[in-house]
Amino acid sequence: MAAPMNPQLIGMLVSVPLMAWGIYRRVRSSFGRQPIRSNRMIVRIVILSVLVVGFGLNGLYNPALLEGLLAGLGLGAMVGYVGLRLTRFETTAEGDRYIPNTWIGAAVTALLLGRVAYRFVVAGSLAVGDAATTAAAQQHPQIGNSPLTLLVLGLTFGYYICYYAGLLVHHRRWKATVPAGAVALD
Repeated sequence: MAAPMNPQLIGMLVSVPLMAWGIYRRVRSSFGRQPIRSNRMIVRIVILSVLVVGFGLNGLYNPALLEGLLAGLGLGAMVGYVGLRLTRFETTAEGDRYIPNTWIGAAVTALLLGRVAYRFVVAGSLAVGDAATTAAAQQHPQIGNSPLTLLVLGLTFGYYICYYAGLLVHHRRWKATVPAGAVALD
């Protein structure tokens, strides 16, 4: 009779493909000319802001987590500003378009992927019961509440919030300059 599977392992087997698909979509949308879709960007800003508040509330119980999140948000906002400065904007027959800097988007995504991969490796080895990792986890009981993880999440959230807000500001300015007879697509 086979032993039942560990719930953590089952969770990883389900979540890894879903995360891989989401990351693939994110990376694919970081290349080439992109339309500015105001409504989608506003929804993303709201969702990311709600996530920041949620992680921030969790940080009220552990100030180190809040410090990591706030430091990441600050760094992410700075990286987002640099990303906006390096973004090229074009006006085409279809409307206002932007070409993001692929290096910055790729670096932020790679950093997040690296941290998530590390977390899955640690969680997977804990699920399997590797003695060395179990000993390491006992030395670091807050392995699920890492300030470094929140720093990386804060950097990612801060980058995208700042970047999308900057794109919306640019698009609003662009719409103000469109001649009265022309169509400003969203």
